[in-house]
Amino acid sequence: MAKPKLALIPAAQGDKFYSVLPSDGVGDFDFTRNSSATRIAPTGLIEEVASGDSRLNYDLLNGKVVNCPHYLLEPASTNVIPYSEDFSQWTLSNVTVSLNQIISPDGSLNADKLTPNNITATAFIYHQVTLSASNYTFSFFVKYNGRQYLQLLFGSSASTDFSNFDLINGIVTSGTGEIKNYGNDWYKISLTANVNSGTTQIYLLSIDNASSLRAASSTGNGIDGYYVWGAQLEQSSYPTSYIPTNGQSGGVTRSAETATGSGDAATFNDSEGVLMAEISALANDGGNRIISLSDGSQVSRVIIYYTSANNQINVISSTNSTNQFSSSFIVSDIKSSSKIAIKYKNNDFSFWVNGIKVGTSTSGLAPIGLSELAFDNGSGGANFYGKTRELQYFDSALTDAQLETLTSWTSLQEMITSQLYTNY
Repeated sequence: MAKPKLALIPAAQGDKFYSVLPSDGVGDFDFTRNSSATRIAPTGLIEEVASGDSRLNYDLLNGKVVNCPHYLLEPASTNVIPYSEDFSQWTLSNVTVSLNQIISPDGSLNADKLTPNNITATAFIYHQVTLSASNYTFSFFVKYNGRQYLQLLFGSSASTDFSNFDLINGIVTSGTGEIKNYGNDWYKISLTANVNSGTTQIYLLSIDNASSLRAASSTGNGIDGYYVWGAQLEQSSYPTSYIPTNGQSGGVTRSAETATGSGDAATFNDSEGVLMAEISALANDGGNRIISLSDGSQVSRVIIYYTSANNQINVISSTNSTNQFSSSFIVSDIKSSSKIAIKYKNNDFSFWVNGIKVGTSTSGLAPIGLSELAFDNGSGGANFYGKTRELQYFDSALTDAQLETLTSWTSLQEMITSQLYTNY
């Protein structure tokens, strides 16, 4: 197998995305984020990362850390809930809150206990907030403490979306919500709704069974309940990484992240080469998210990107603002990791996904003036937001056999864990 001219394998946090090749640092990406952020650490706990430092994030499968880390890039998002961990500051109805009762997913003794009263009634906590007309995602970390079912609900000036969750079996039992296992019997539950402009309420309700109706009454005993931590409401069509708040008016914002400036004109070969990435998207939610090898603009470039099309991966090689090669491929889920490569050479282009050649062309010109690898469209737009496990550049056009090897999984177990399939 040929040796890459540039190789990014996530291994360290700092003000760079550090490339192992070339060894002189020319291949490092300049990283920016003007705020702190959180990651899943190798311990499986949620951990804060300082402003300006990149994030080595780890995947969870059935609540356990799997895989080597990936670099995580996310857009800006604001948790508009002022108290994400102190639920005594929320409005309570037929429930009691006891503070700091159990270890939370960040490893601290700061998770609260929520106990429905000994009564048959609608039992909930809620927060009221004024929002713009948009998609919002409401999420909570929750843990079983004697009661099996919970409901997330958007209030009167939102769409009437709600979902029910089973905390023993770790499943969604009603609605369009999502649930993810964070280990130690903690789950992150979330629900996305299209919210109308104005004042609305977001609710966490105790319910008695899997099919309880919207805002249904439940019967408590004053003893059994739930542990709760880490509430988040953000203007997004999917849940992003946790943003803690502690009474800040208007909430707390995690700034957008960028990674640019890798390589130079001496690193890249205009006449032929291969760009390979092992990546996954944060959501199948539309919009262009691009990794580019370019001349510092959108005139000449080689790109790998997700588009607004459902679960579609695209590649393009362009010269003088004209596409010389363009190809697309539909995968089962762009949120699962894929190994992608594009080969460029005069009259010889190909596109590979997970060991399969899915596109070719025998006409077209190679790009010229290539000088920078970046997680954007070549001129600072369409930033790539997602997970990056590796990025490689070869300054020669590899053979089909080499490209098949480069984009294939080395074993069934690697494929299972990299794509977060459950095999136990």
